[in-house]
Amino acid sequence: MTRDVHRIFLAALSFSTLALSACGGGGSSTVSASPIVPPSVTLVRVSEASPYPSTCGGDLGGSTSYENAEVEPYLAINPANPSNLIGIWQQDRWSDGGSHGLVAGYSLDDGKTWTEKTLLFSRCAGGNSGNGGNYARASDPWVTFSKNGAAYAISISFDGVTLAPGSDGSVLVSRSADGGATWSNPTTLVYSGDTAFNDKESITADPTNSNYVYAVWDQLTASGFGATHFARTTNGTSATPTWETEKIIYDPAFDNQTIGNEVVVEQDGTLLDVFEEVDNTSSSAASGKIRVIRSIDQGATWSTPITVADNFAVGTVDPDTGAHVRTGAGLPQMAAGPGQMLVVVWQDGRFSGGAFDGIATSRSVDGGLHWSAPVKSTATEAWKPSHPAWRCWGTAL
Repeated sequence: MTRDVHRIFLAALSFSTLALSACGGGGSSTVSASPIVPPSVTLVRVSEASPYPSTCGGDLGGSTSYENAEVEPYLAINPANPSNLIGIWQQDRWSDGGSHGLVAGYSLDDGKTWTEKTLLFSRCAGGNSGNGGNYARASDPWVTFSKNGAAYAISISFDGVTLAPGSDGSVLVSRSADGGATWSNPTTLVYSGDTAFNDKESITADPTNSNYVYAVWDQLTASGFGATHFARTTNGTSATPTWETEKIIYDPAFDNQTIGNEVVVEQDGTLLDVFEEVDNTSSSAASGKIRVIRSIDQGATWSTPITVADNFAVGTVDPDTGAHVRTGAGLPQMAAGPGQMLVVVWQDGRFSGGAFDGIATSRSVDGGLHWSAPVKSTATEAWKPSHPAWRCWGTAL
């Protein structure tokens, strides 16, 4: 199986630019414009053949490595130089989780040409105990740019079967000060042995202050907890930023967990962490809620959770085999608009009576304190200025 990462992200980028320019950068909550036609794009190849040898390790016994497969791509644009783009993805995905390593591609000409760089998040990439990347597998790529143009990439890197004896892992961060051409040795935000597993991390540079960068993830424990963990740097303008000791910012209690944590920053600097909370995880009656917590002091303290909506995602199966297909259920996405405007989207089955999933959208106009009832979003509806979610939030649709 081979798969290439292409410049498909640039179609969404062009849409975002058009949507935001239609708002004129102001605080208006309405758009007076003709329906927007999606721009045409020319696909540009971003990735090349795998830079990792197929023999570099990671087999857990019966594992299948999909060589030259690139999955879970993520893209960021440099606010200090919009012609500078960085994409990041998993390279050579394993059938039972993670990959040989993460690879970043950077462009200095609006995405017309790309150069690949391996990141020292795994042994396949040259990571070792001296630089923090001494792990067989890496996963969950994410990249962000600070206001001053510094880029930060993050990984969960690990060895062994989750929570099995002898397994371990870390959340690692690497920094680039030159648009993605070179990357620092990883900084370890947390190390966990075989009693915990760190999952679904994300990283967000504060667009209002280049000193602050925020990382967030859930940590699953063998004792049945799945709290949200958080770490930050407060000296991101330094050539070698330091990270504060990670801490729990929300604990949903025994037999519950969070997943899909992502920090979004409002224009006034308020932070919101959006996630799905899954309750009664060991039960067939497990339930999910989309929730947010807020911070008005750059992550030093956090509010109690605010519920956006219940999540009724049902997932799907392979029509040929009946096997469950891993989808994006439980991974909400949030975007901030002008003023205190926010929108959250997620996978949900409520609009079909539980027959299949669609895309649910909810919005807030008061900084996440209150949320609208979920509405259905479709590919055609999302282009309409009359759509309930269309309030200068093209990046979220």
